[in-house]
Amino acid sequence: MKFAWWGVLALLLPAVSSAQDAGGAPAVPKVTVRWDRFYDNDEIGEMLDRFHAAYPELSKVSTIGTSFGGRPIRAIEITNHAKGDASRKPGFYIDGNIHGNEVQGAEAALYTAWYLLENYGRVAKITELVDDRVFYVVPTANPDGRDGFLHEPNDANSPRGGLRPRDNDGDGRADEDGDDDLDDDGHIVQMRRKNPHGRWKTSPKDARVLVPCGPDEEGSYDMLGEEGLDNDGDGRVNEDGPGGYDPNRDWPVDWQPGYVQHGAMEYPFCLPETRAVGEYFMSHPNIAGAQSFHNAGGMILRPPGKPGSEIHGGDIGVYDAIGRKGEQMLPGYRYMAIGKDLYPVWGGEVDWFYYGRGVITFTNELWTSVNMFRGPADDGTDAKFNDLLLQSAALVTWKSFHHPTYGDIEIGGFKKNFGRTPPSFLLEEECHRNMSFVLYHADQMPSITLDVPEVKPLGNGLFSVRATVRNSRMIPTRIAQDVAQKVMRPDEFTLEGSGVAILSGGIVRDPDFAKVEPQRYRFQRLRVDTVPGMGLARVEWVVKGSGEFKVVFDSVKGGRIEAKGSLK
Repeated sequence: MKFAWWGVLALLLPAVSSAQDAGGAPAVPKVTVRWDRFYDNDEIGEMLDRFHAAYPELSKVSTIGTSFGGRPIRAIEITNHAKGDASRKPGFYIDGNIHGNEVQGAEAALYTAWYLLENYGRVAKITELVDDRVFYVVPTANPDGRDGFLHEPNDANSPRGGLRPRDNDGDGRADEDGDDDLDDDGHIVQMRRKNPHGRWKTSPKDARVLVPCGPDEEGSYDMLGEEGLDNDGDGRVNEDGPGGYDPNRDWPVDWQPGYVQHGAMEYPFCLPETRAVGEYFMSHPNIAGAQSFHNAGGMILRPPGKPGSEIHGGDIGVYDAIGRKGEQMLPGYRYMAIGKDLYPVWGGEVDWFYYGRGVITFTNELWTSVNMFRGPADDGTDAKFNDLLLQSAALVTWKSFHHPTYGDIEIGGFKKNFGRTPPSFLLEEECHRNMSFVLYHADQMPSITLDVPEVKPLGNGLFSVRATVRNSRMIPTRIAQDVAQKVMRPDEFTLEGSGVAILSGGIVRDPDFAKVEPQRYRFQRLRVDTVPGMGLARVEWVVKGSGEFKVVFDSVKGGRIEAKGSLK
């Protein structure tokens, strides 16, 4: 009996194809990208150019500004440009890496752009999103800090800001006393000194790890901070490194000076990077949702950052619904309010997006130690993870060093890319899960339809024309903050017809009892505050005349739509 291998292959091929499609990622993408590594600013620019070259009909790439160090800040716009005016579609904004050391935010943003492009026409939901929405992606809002973190010896926390020089210690000089790679091994790790009365001790779970002593314990070590010297002779070590400010405290909502909010600069938008992002955001008033990617700690953060502030009206219900869904999608993450559950932030980016621009916005702190062993972490988890899954590559073994100030010390500990960032084999998962959260949020931006106008004869050549617009998503066309602060103009209904004269018009408050709130002036253009999430708005005109007409509904963030009718 002959073996019909081609028949077996025919049976197997669909299963193989189905398996490749299980995660939505194409088996053979047009643009091949490794999602297990980090990319510097030049590589990000090259990647965006490759995206556009492969998908010119779905993307536009631009430079929105230049950093202090002269690096371009790049953006990519993604939508089906053949289907409608991009500026009239609900827009979703994404950025990452506003803090220089929080690098994986850029990879999450890039992955989102890549996934949208590669899956257009393959995955129905992606096709729908790219057709009906527009995505504005700025992978890194801090290219100087990013490149500094990737290319220079740094600890996990530096550089947090950009690289504009700043006199952090008030001695008249700037950036003169940062970290020092004392043993020239290419890493900035920690310094410790043996001391029988110190306040640190070795962890009982791993002697390589120091933990604070209890209040009734004597320790065996002093923790001396990151590798470094007193370079300026002022009796302090590493107190004036590069930059030293916080770009996420430079935004024009509840901004406070540096003596109130550490890291703030002279005035809002004084940094070229934040100003570029702010101007780009304002140039797209159709943005109805936004996401900023930071690290770490596994958090889904919402405004307000200012202590005591509140979220307006029904907006909190939208935030809670999306945030709780995110907790399901992102294992180990917690949905939290910044000022209430984390710490106060004055002049923060996401506060400006919400309070200043009327946009539902989240900050995700990417990566959580829960994902190391899919369970709670303790003071031995990091070292165990390093040994078992990273082959001990993330930890610098403690070694002796004679310090000119501290005397005999030891240098060692975890490298900069451990703890704040996921290891290479988990980076793509982190990007994919956070991208999925973004797409869920983007899908909840307003999606409007306009019913065929209802025409009723009133006698004596008069007619009533009723128009109804419906929103099939959770986010209103104007959120409560937008309405309360008049951030954007109200939504508008207009009726146009050469043979139609409009005599009056108003908002339908109760269709069953025919209660209409008249608009006293300019009733040819009827204005409504918003079309609520999963709700509708109705207006009605009294007109005379004959022939065809059209009703147009126009919303800054909800889009523009029209429907035709006829007077007979």
